[in-house]
Amino acid sequence: MTWDWSAVDAFMPRFWDGLWVTLQALVLGALLAFALGLVWAVAQRSGPAVVRWPVTAVTEFVRNTPLLVQLFFLYYVLPEWGLTLSATATGIIGLGLHYSTYTAEVYRAGIDGVPVGQWEAATALNLPRHRTWTSVILPQALRRVAPALGNYVIAMLKDTPMLFVIGVMEMLGAARQFSSETFLTVEAFTVVGVAFILLSYPASLLLRVLERRFAR
Repeated sequence: MTWDWSAVDAFMPRFWDGLWVTLQALVLGALLAFALGLVWAVAQRSGPAVVRWPVTAVTEFVRNTPLLVQLFFLYYVLPEWGLTLSATATGIIGLGLHYSTYTAEVYRAGIDGVPVGQWEAATALNLPRHRTWTSVILPQALRRVAPALGNYVIAMLKDTPMLFVIGVMEMLGAARQFSSETFLTVEAFTVVGVAFILLSYPASLLLRVLERRFAR
């Protein structure tokens, strides 16, 4: 086995395209996961029973089924019902929906961690329900759960290679396609492996900084 720098040069244009797709899926999927997770958490925490039960059933189902199965369902089954999306859009929705069920639990833990006295003070001040949530409870809860949410962003980054199964050419998909065409596997997969390290390790260091800062 020898290292061929010319193979790296040949792979790099595809790598940059794959990196852009990976970052798109990660950022948009994370935003979707954070937004939906907050909706699920608030619905389970304060919604009426007719809302809580269906939300709990859906989140438990999504959390207990593999992401790969969900991607196949969204990409191959939904078109049978008249809803067709591009591979990239399907991947983003799949990642966001799957991880929203985990972020919902993080949000719920943060909300439950807000002291009871904060709820009582809001009630004593006769604050409207929406004002209690937006001005008193959620700011404190989000501060507590920010590091945990960041951990899920790193987990989503490491799950982006699964999008290749529905045709999304992220970093690993680009490497697989390049190696199948050129039979040069070492260089392409090494570049992708190093890229994942360079993306995830600084993110983990940032999370430690945020955790220490929020702890104060």
